[in-house]
Amino acid sequence: MSQTIAAIATPPAPSAIGILRLSGDGAIEAAAAVFRPTGGKSLAEYESRRLVYGTLLGPDGAPIDQALATISRAPRSYTGEDTAEFQCHGSPAVLQLGLEALFAQGVRQAGPGEFTRRAFLNGKLDLTQAEAVADLIDAETPAAVRQAAGQLSGALGRRVGAIYDGLVDLMAHFHAVLDYPDEDIDPFRADTIRAGLEEARAGLSALLATYERGRYIAGGVPCVLVGRPNAGKSSLLNALVGYDRAIVTDVPGTTRDTVEARCRLGGVVLKLIDTAGLRDTEDAVERIGVARSRAALEEARLALLVVDGSEPLTAEDLAAMDEAEKAPRVLCLVNKSDRPPAADVEALRRRFPNLRVVSAATGAGLEELEGDIASLFPTGGAEAAGELLTNARQAEAARRALAGVERAGESLAAGITPDALLTDVEEALSALGELTGASVREDVTARIFQRFCVGK
Repeated sequence: MSQTIAAIATPPAPSAIGILRLSGDGAIEAAAAVFRPTGGKSLAEYESRRLVYGTLLGPDGAPIDQALATISRAPRSYTGEDTAEFQCHGSPAVLQLGLEALFAQGVRQAGPGEFTRRAFLNGKLDLTQAEAVADLIDAETPAAVRQAAGQLSGALGRRVGAIYDGLVDLMAHFHAVLDYPDEDIDPFRADTIRAGLEEARAGLSALLATYERGRYIAGGVPCVLVGRPNAGKSSLLNALVGYDRAIVTDVPGTTRDTVEARCRLGGVVLKLIDTAGLRDTEDAVERIGVARSRAALEEARLALLVVDGSEPLTAEDLAAMDEAEKAPRVLCLVNKSDRPPAADVEALRRRFPNLRVVSAATGAGLEELEGDIASLFPTGGAEAAGELLTNARQAEAARRALAGVERAGESLAAGITPDALLTDVEEALSALGELTGASVREDVTARIFQRFCVGK
């Protein structure tokens, strides 16, 4: 018997529609107790997945709204359990009263992600599909939507499953030969093992190669604005995000700490970090800000190097360039094009081929910057939508699987007997099982579902 849970599944703000959701063995009965259909029948008497119009009742049995209700009987539901849902007017007060009425029927409050967690535990979704639910809710770009929707449909699970099945075939063949020596089974040959391991190695290597692209499509690109004080970094951040996120003055060193914001450029979400100007300083507070700026650079996938184009380059500019080049990608922005030029742009371009002349004050060059970002972080690829690894948990499991396959290949080349090398294959299978959730630990799943909203 599963406990019946309920939650408000829409944001806590006035809206056109608000949703109450239930799941568990007593979901239909609890929903029927607080809903009076206009047709006179009990809600429990209606067939599954039919919208029923009626009156939603509060904790005291008094009407609180005219609403639509629907039920789905196990196992043909999102969670695999009996479920019910109310579509009400989107008053937070109405939704709260409806929830309290359900609590009076013995229903308990759902935890974060508990509906989707039950779907996973009941075999309706694998773990990659469950993670895709949260990714789809959080998606900020069309590419992120396509990736999450494809993963939710099972694309990543199928890709991993094909590799898993190939390794299982190797194991099954070996054990069949070992356990049934008198049967007419093809012998287990080294070239057969080698071909199977190489196919798995190639598949896992290709899968891991998708991680960086999948990560920035799903979560955005960590991007640091770096440059000497007063080059215009904060002005550029404000121009990119469309509002005054960072304080801007003519005083060098105004930004003492990192300032973060998100913006969308070229179909890519940038997690912008405006840093303190990189320079030696006697100011203790500014010195801390510079240290944090260097730490942010270590995590960045893109550095936007900001240079004041209205002044000749200084030693501080050169130091900022050295720091910017520590990032995997650098885009040089020669700022203040609205003023008379003084910096040697062509010399900068020789060092930084990805260069754009812009003006934070007028917006000149910022539209072209979208194309630069799109070319640095293309969202398309050979893989079908949904086949990319999108988080560190998935990538770590795939790495361990690849390491197991590679160890098995090295053991085969060294002449180790098949029964010994297949221990490494078993470890690879275990890691792939963790990726899809077939063999994942309870504490890992708990951590995954904590990122979900309560009503999902």
